[in-house]
Amino acid sequence: MASEKPSSKGQAWFCTTGLPSDIEIEVDDMTFHLHKFPLMSKSRKLHRLITEQETRSFSTVNPQTSMVLTVEESNSKRKGHNEQEEEKEQEIEEEEEEEENGYPRIRLKDFPGSSESFEMVAKFCYGVKFDLSAFTTVPLRCAAEHLEMTEEYSPDNLISKTERFLSHSVYKSLRESIKALKTCESVSPLAGSLGITEQCIASIVSRASSADPSLFGWPVNDGGGGKGATDTSATDLPVIPGGVSKTADVRRKKQSRDSNMELWFEDLAQLSLPIFITVIVSMRSGDLSSDVIESCLICYAKKHIPGILRSTRKPPPSSSTAASENEQRDLLETITSHLPLEKSSISATTRFLFGLLRTAIILNASDTCRDTLERKIGSQLERATLDDLLVPSYSYLNETLYDVDLVERILGHFLDTLEQSSTAIVEADGRSPSLMLVGKLIDGFLAEIASDANLKSEKFYNLAISLPDQARLYDDGLYRAVDVYLKAHPWVSEAEREKICGVMDCQKLTLEACTHAAQNERLPLRAVVQVLFFEQLQLRHAIAGTLLAAQSPSPSQSTEPRPSTTTVRRNLTITETVTEEDGDETRGEGQVDAGKWKKTVRENQVLRLDMDTMRTRVHRLERECSSMKKVIAKIDKEGSPAMTTDRPRSWSITKKFGCKFKTQVCDSQEATMVDHRSRRS
Repeated sequence: MASEKPSSKGQAWFCTTGLPSDIEIEVDDMTFHLHKFPLMSKSRKLHRLITEQETRSFSTVNPQTSMVLTVEESNSKRKGHNEQEEEKEQEIEEEEEEEENGYPRIRLKDFPGSSESFEMVAKFCYGVKFDLSAFTTVPLRCAAEHLEMTEEYSPDNLISKTERFLSHSVYKSLRESIKALKTCESVSPLAGSLGITEQCIASIVSRASSADPSLFGWPVNDGGGGKGATDTSATDLPVIPGGVSKTADVRRKKQSRDSNMELWFEDLAQLSLPIFITVIVSMRSGDLSSDVIESCLICYAKKHIPGILRSTRKPPPSSSTAASENEQRDLLETITSHLPLEKSSISATTRFLFGLLRTAIILNASDTCRDTLERKIGSQLERATLDDLLVPSYSYLNETLYDVDLVERILGHFLDTLEQSSTAIVEADGRSPSLMLVGKLIDGFLAEIASDANLKSEKFYNLAISLPDQARLYDDGLYRAVDVYLKAHPWVSEAEREKICGVMDCQKLTLEACTHAAQNERLPLRAVVQVLFFEQLQLRHAIAGTLLAAQSPSPSQSTEPRPSTTTVRRNLTITETVTEEDGDETRGEGQVDAGKWKKTVRENQVLRLDMDTMRTRVHRLERECSSMKKVIAKIDKEGSPAMTTDRPRSWSITKKFGCKFKTQVCDSQEATMVDHRSRRS
């Protein structure tokens, strides 16, 4: 048998042994020219078919003509009259072929694994060596079951050989189990009845459950299995911990694990949707990490739904391979329904969720699907970026360029999640870091959409006040958005301007923002006066803080008495105002080194100049306000006819200055400032 050399010629397969072939076996479009006895020694079914054919050929009337026996002819008595006629016609055709060849032919229809699997079966029967892999073992195992190549019929038969390879090599490796599960799709009925599909899924869940989420969701050891395993890449080798590693070694190991994770997810994305969902359901029932499950779902969506990520959009594939819109919608809804409800610890998933949401809107997915994605995004909104929030308005009902209602709904889900969360991290000042990140994100979104001419003032106002006061440490970002909106909408009324400016808290503007706002002609006069008042107040505190810091003793003077607690607290508060930088508060220590004296004097001089400039601007506004009051009082003292005649003149004066004057509106000494905002607390 060692001298046998099988070869393939076109659609025929020959086994050259020096002896002529005495049987033909047809599988799909391939004809195998073989010998009876090697096949009959290993396969009970082939032995039975060949024996029945020989018996029938000797019992015929004409002994020179051989009857052809097919797999279906063994059950011909159970079939109807029409099927028997078709088989007889087929027998006549095959009899003619048999007369030409001189030996019988057996046709195996619906053979599991097609002709490639039967070729491996023939090699096994002839004793020819061949390699097993995760891609070939499952079809070969099903073919051996179909041909009844059991251990009872012949020792060390094909069924036991393939079972050993599955147990020792395939089921012990995560990636090999996924590859084997992929091949189960072509022989799904038989593979399911043999339990191969179930064992592959159990192996995947078991191996994936050992993953450490801190190590990119990949198991530390994913070896290729037992001895003799084939088709195993180098990335499946185990990672052996070596104590304290160097930085380069740690980075190299992390990159290797990250690469392994991507390979695993890519392999899993090759599965068909029914088998993939079966794996996901098994993962969820096996208490697998929600991060791993979510990553699997997102990777599968990226593979089969085009255009999820803006940076990876490609031209659509050919019509023969592209999925229809209905298929993509069904796939998206199925994946969304299996997303874990828990908040993911992987920050990159937020961008994928926004991509799924945009695709769901384009494909007109169900309301349940979109609501699930919005709630999922809302639970981790602090990880989003401004580019994520800029979702275009795909509906003709929305006049704005971007979908503002969508962002408002997502923000509502975030606030609801924050209120229900009992483990929210809160800093010492009572602020939540996630809430402050979302506040900065919303301010950026407001500044981006403020230039839209179709954006209504009511919608801008509602989104601006939807966040509580604790979300913003400073209102500089909100002031920028208000300024952009007023510049892009010069036609809004004075009442709307005052309402829009009411979303700002002038006390939370920095000195730079106050200086800009004081010179901003687009702001209403009431807002400018408030800004000037608080700017002057901040400058006074800053100058006082500088003077107190300059008068404080140096650290070398340790014998002097320590200041009181009240004085220290006041100095700390004032110094914080001076040393604010990039929105971060720094606590003053109340003492400076002697070497910083010159720098402090220069800062004091600059602050005094700024104070003088501000005082001059305030006095100028007071004089203008006083002169306008005198003009109005003079008009009021005139008689009623004169008042009727001069009313247009009064109106022109009011229109010229762009405001309606009331008592003490422009009084810089007014002690009470009215807050017109209604914020969510």
